[in-house]
Amino acid sequence: MTGIFKLAMKQVWRDARAGDLLLLALTIVVAVAALSTVSMLADSARQGLERDAGQLLGADLLVETDAAIAEEWLTQAKQQSLQVAQTWQFPSMLSTEEHSLLVSVKAVSTHYPLRGNLRISTDAEQADRAATTIPAPGKLWVDPQVLTGLDVKTGAQLTLGDVNLVLDALITQEPDRGTQFMNLAPRVMFNAADLERTGLVVLGSRVKYALLVAGQPQQVENFRAWLVPRLQPGQKIVTIESGRPEIRQSLERAQQFLTLVGLLATLIAAIALVLGARQFKQRHRKSVVVMRCLGATQKMLVQLFLLEFFIVGLIGSLAGVSLGFIGQRLIARVLDGLSGVSFPSPHPLAMLQAMGLGVFLLLMLATPSLLELNRVAPRQIFKTSAGHWVVPVIRAYLPATVGMLVFLCWVAKDVKLGLLLAAGFAAATAIFSLISYGSMKVLAVWRVRFVTSAALRFGLSCLIRRRHAIVVQISALAAGMMAVLLLTIVRTDLLEGWQRTIPPDAPNRFMINIQPDQLEAVKQDFTQKKHETTALYPMIRGRLIERNGKPLGSVDFDDARAKQLIDREFNLSYASSLPKEAFIEQGRDLNGAADEVSLESGLAKTLRLNLNDELVFDVAGRLVHVHVTSIRKVNWDSMKPNFFAITSPIALEGQPQTWMTAFQLKSDEGVWLQNLLRRYPNVTVFDVGAILAQLRDVLNKVAFAVQGLFGFSVVAGVLVLVMALSSTRDERIREAALLRALGATRDQLSRAQRIEFFITGLIAGLLAAGGATVIAWALSEWVFHFPISFSLLPWLIGVCACVFGSWLIGFLTLGAVLRASPLSVLRQVN
Repeated sequence: MTGIFKLAMKQVWRDARAGDLLLLALTIVVAVAALSTVSMLADSARQGLERDAGQLLGADLLVETDAAIAEEWLTQAKQQSLQVAQTWQFPSMLSTEEHSLLVSVKAVSTHYPLRGNLRISTDAEQADRAATTIPAPGKLWVDPQVLTGLDVKTGAQLTLGDVNLVLDALITQEPDRGTQFMNLAPRVMFNAADLERTGLVVLGSRVKYALLVAGQPQQVENFRAWLVPRLQPGQKIVTIESGRPEIRQSLERAQQFLTLVGLLATLIAAIALVLGARQFKQRHRKSVVVMRCLGATQKMLVQLFLLEFFIVGLIGSLAGVSLGFIGQRLIARVLDGLSGVSFPSPHPLAMLQAMGLGVFLLLMLATPSLLELNRVAPRQIFKTSAGHWVVPVIRAYLPATVGMLVFLCWVAKDVKLGLLLAAGFAAATAIFSLISYGSMKVLAVWRVRFVTSAALRFGLSCLIRRRHAIVVQISALAAGMMAVLLLTIVRTDLLEGWQRTIPPDAPNRFMINIQPDQLEAVKQDFTQKKHETTALYPMIRGRLIERNGKPLGSVDFDDARAKQLIDREFNLSYASSLPKEAFIEQGRDLNGAADEVSLESGLAKTLRLNLNDELVFDVAGRLVHVHVTSIRKVNWDSMKPNFFAITSPIALEGQPQTWMTAFQLKSDEGVWLQNLLRRYPNVTVFDVGAILAQLRDVLNKVAFAVQGLFGFSVVAGVLVLVMALSSTRDERIREAALLRALGATRDQLSRAQRIEFFITGLIAGLLAAGGATVIAWALSEWVFHFPISFSLLPWLIGVCACVFGSWLIGFLTLGAVLRASPLSVLRQVN
């Protein structure tokens, strides 16, 4: 083995000096640089998004319980050097001498919140500021609508339980406030030191206790691992997934966008490596024959070339990861300045992973060429190719294709996205090959029957004579350019499609608890002020108790979220048909005359509910039987009212109900809203502006990240495509030299080359644009679930880039051939 290693090192040095490894080495450096930059920046962005997601919980870890927080938990957290804070939350009445108001009370301990910002102001008309502490003992912070509900101003004395507290500030942003309707009553916040004096927390009180924990990621994860086995019924860890469905969906899409960019960079790298290995194989056919004649065995040659490729891959991966780290930090620094957020340094594991992926990719994709090179017989030394190319190529690259499929799914960590992208590229490559081969057949007939120009006939002859090599080149060029164009569409059309899910006029206020007898008056108020009809939705509380004749309870589920959902009441609604923006995954629309229900897909999956199930809801003691006729995808980040379950009117119309709506409150409409709340004191308005800002912030960060990744990936893609186009360089040089020796002039060869490269680039560009458009449409429909509008830009870029790239490579590689003597060129080639 030592002898093989020394021989491999000598061959690496010899091939490097001869220039045979230059193309392959540059390919692996650029490929790994692109892949590592994307993966490391994606890792940094993921860390940043997860860090910012913690701000939506007020901590890195949030635990809610129905009983007081155990001292054991606090002790364990402090032993692991974690920051801790506690909150106590319950409904109560806040009053003055003249008025009373139902509020959501929250007592907080020192250091609250541990993540994110609590923002306050001293007056509704003044700008807010970040709170540097919690309310002082004897003080009270409240939502602005408390001023309207109790007709008071800051500085007023309010009664909460047995104590009088001074209204000290208004809360404008509370980081860990959930969007469940149980939390939509006006917030009242005070210091936990005053909690006992209120007399509101006694035996039997319905209090929700919360423990907030923050610290280093590993410490938090260790505490979570310690805590999970000790959780009892009524105790749960709150996550973004369970508490914020709209934020969860945005984070999922953000990760999908970043993963998609990484996968596209990987595919560009794969195409380049396959062509680089093919070029290496063509250049080493003669040396393999010589070594075989001198007694080298096939096993020895396989070991030799695999070891040589491993060394090249390791060196190239090290260089690529170094360049990738520099690129990642440069892009991250630019993004820091543009977005106002900091991107953490990538995890060292991400750098090692990128380096390992580079070596793995090279060996996996180069092995078919190496094995084919190993089977070269001495009699083939004077042949440039042997046999029919279709079957051997398919057979040789089938294992590599399967390996690449598994590789993509592993990198994506999303089987659906990985399979869709891999299937799209595999199908596109097959279709590209068939269309390219068919085009060669059509051009052959066209040349014979219709072409009279000598230059055009000569150029077409060059294409037709080497149709197999041209088909490979067109397919590779089209596949590589398709990846670049798909990046362009991701950067523009897909991101714009996501942005359209959060329109500029998205609602920033929810109004709930509208009574049926107030419905028409509220509609009229909105129509007069906003000059539009605001949709109002009925809301009925109900609990799912039965499925297909069998009772349902928390004991029927192992998942903590499923237990929580089945034990509480849902917010149900009814409508004669589903909202127009609803995406029905299974089933059909509602029939208003039948007892039917449509379920949100996440709820259905969690509770294992299926199409055609018979469900029973307990609504205020009355059993409501409904038939599941559809499973629908809910666009939570639209900020419109969404419900887990929507029934037909006949099922719920006569049940006790209130109404709700969502609308956008502009900065100059505060007085109108206050007057409306005075007329309807029972109505509660919840400000979701902070949540909307968080959604836009996530989207903007992803947009900046994709912009930065796009720039580097396109540069890397262009370099890779240049290398791919030069893979037929030796064949073209030899052919041009022979034609010149046979009497062809420089002008004839130059015009023939321009025609050949123009047709090659034109076909590849059209195929790339068409493939990118179809794959982008499939991603928008089946992965991201929002419509996109396409433009002609990818088609123009694809055709122009491929035509210009083909011409440029031809000029750079064959320009010297046209100026040199044929004899000198042939001597250099041979």
